[in-house]
Amino acid sequence: MHRRTLLAAALAGAVVTPALASGTARAADPGPAVTRTGTTTLDNQAIFFVSYDGLVNNNAFQKNGLLTYKGYQYAVWYTADRNAVVGRRALGASTWSTVKVGHTLRYNDSHNVISMGVSKVDGRLHLNMDSHSDGFTYVKSVAGLMDNPAGLSWTASRFGAPQSTLDGLALTSQFTYPQFISTPEGRLQLSYRVAVSGNGRNALAEYDGTKWTNLGEWSSSTGTYSSEHGSSTARNMYLHGIDYDRGGRLHSFFTWREQNGAVMCSSGGITNHDTGYVYSDDRGRTWRNNAGTVVGVTGGSDKVSVNDAGLVVDPLNPDHSLMNQESQFTDSAGRPHAIISYVPGRFGQCTTNYVTDRTRNGRAFHVRRNASGTWQKTEIPVPLNSSQRTKLILDKYDNAYAIFPFGRIAGASAASGYTDWRILFDGSGLNAFGEVVIDEMRVAQDGVLSFMYQEKSSGTTPSALRVIDFRLPA
Repeated sequence: MHRRTLLAAALAGAVVTPALASGTARAADPGPAVTRTGTTTLDNQAIFFVSYDGLVNNNAFQKNGLLTYKGYQYAVWYTADRNAVVGRRALGASTWSTVKVGHTLRYNDSHNVISMGVSKVDGRLHLNMDSHSDGFTYVKSVAGLMDNPAGLSWTASRFGAPQSTLDGLALTSQFTYPQFISTPEGRLQLSYRVAVSGNGRNALAEYDGTKWTNLGEWSSSTGTYSSEHGSSTARNMYLHGIDYDRGGRLHSFFTWREQNGAVMCSSGGITNHDTGYVYSDDRGRTWRNNAGTVVGVTGGSDKVSVNDAGLVVDPLNPDHSLMNQESQFTDSAGRPHAIISYVPGRFGQCTTNYVTDRTRNGRAFHVRRNASGTWQKTEIPVPLNSSQRTKLILDKYDNAYAIFPFGRIAGASAASGYTDWRILFDGSGLNAFGEVVIDEMRVAQDGVLSFMYQEKSSGTTPSALRVIDFRLPA
């Protein structure tokens, strides 16, 4: 506990010394701004049901549910009749062309999202979908489809048959949270969880343009975690993301979720605790803590564990309804940033209903490592008014943008040391349900913040699914 106390003191000091983060932006750089440029409709009648407080078409952990590549934007979703669909449009076009990929959603479970990835080495689009601690469905396009979108027709014949393996590679019978990431060499990696919530491990597979290879697990579910209330001997690491920066470093923020509720002050809370950080400089084979010490090897016996030193960058016990799988981004210098959210201690030291308490008193925080290597944390002065997740992006000037539930956007400037957070767009007129899905690739490619959202509905009545675009500072 002494280590946690020291870290907490260090972070507390960092929060009130924004000048430490300054100097990363030139005085002439513009601050954060968004200019709404248009909205398009993907589906007027997309499937709608609320599960785990979320929607299957709009879960914030759904990495690359919307992406841009070589002048075209791509989106995936389930229709009212449960068909998995992939759509595309030329950037700036108002209409989308859609293709059914031969799979129908099995359960009303919002975990069973569709995620996309691009293997640049052969120009294929990959989809992984419909899994929550069980089997998955995998579909890939023909080679070259992503490299020549204007020259190749958008038809079902461009996609292979749905598979229950990765071209014959069976990963696990308990699979969840597919996230595709492209390596600097153009290979495609798939991050996923093995086993179940509270007792699971993170793993990686890799596609080289010819075949898939299972690289193996890299986080551990074992070890003992103790709070003032009790102990737990099993858990899983929930990732806020997994992303390469422009220099080729792979970053990941995370939280731990304990299996044993005895670590909480109340059974109505959630056992998530601490914000941790690891990185890899060898394409996810070896993992290091913030100090550079090796803490895990993918596929090896030494995996990243709750008992490893130097993992925690923002300590927090399980009594504040810390959200898992929130958001991360890297800036132009490769420095990691994250959004986390929980109920601050000023509202009490024990949440008793994590949905109610987060909705009433939850706040988001911007955590980042500055130029001197110090971790800093700033509360974003925008009430969540939701139990759900917030997304993070940075523009070309390293200004930060938090995209809150209901499509609200707040921004802070790099020049201020990220101390001037304010609302830039209040979500008026969107009628968005909650979480949104961000096109991370488009931000870097053409300076546009583009996100997918679904309109509010009730029961299982289908509702409109849309994409909205905002121009960022040029």
